[in-house]
Amino acid sequence: LQENAYYNHTRTEKSTDAQMESLCAVVKSMGAIPLVMTPDQHDYITAAVSHVPHVISASLVNLVHDSDSPDERMKMIAAGGFKDITRISSSSPVMWQQICLTNRDNISKLLKDYIDSLEKMKGVIDRGDSEALMEFFGSARSYRDSFIDASSGPIKSANSLHVEIPDEPGALAIVVTILASRGINVKNVGIVHNREFETGSLRIDLHSERDVQAAKDTLGAHGYEVTIG
Repeated sequence: LQENAYYNHTRTEKSTDAQMESLCAVVKSMGAIPLVMTPDQHDYITAAVSHVPHVISASLVNLVHDSDSPDERMKMIAAGGFKDITRISSSSPVMWQQICLTNRDNISKLLKDYIDSLEKMKGVIDRGDSEALMEFFGSARSYRDSFIDASSGPIKSANSLHVEIPDEPGALAIVVTILASRGINVKNVGIVHNREFETGSLRIDLHSERDVQAAKDTLGAHGYEVTIG
């Protein structure tokens, strides 16, 4: 669970160098990566990457709920994109009530910045400014694509591939069985949560580049769509 993951420490005026070194050593012994910051830095950063996104997610869910028709057509056809960006809305309301109350200054400031950006984008859409729209979505895509896979910490997996599979029972087991029949040992396997399409996607981590190429060739021969990386 902790391997190759960031482990945040908040250092206060009472913290000594010896205490921080000892704590960092414990974190490293678990395979995690210690990241030291001040409490103020921690609260502002988590407001931006965790707390405000939860507020936005819940607001979007409530918007659809309030805008939906009596027969709930919006709810009926909501697909992978909507479900992906609102998944965190299923978190505990009690917990997020308390988080918003304890970190309200940072959350409020960032929400204002977000509202300002939405107002700006509303103007762009109202004007039909195609260049501004392209720049908006393009810059977001570039920055998002620069993120390191959070499931594996800051070290990218060098020997992985993605396999498109049908959304049906046993599909994952079939892929693993095919690889095992060729003597290809799977290091790790996970489901990429994007349900816009009828197929799903598996991320498979292997032990070497040779295994990756062998797996690609093997699964490709069985009709699977496979991409390396």
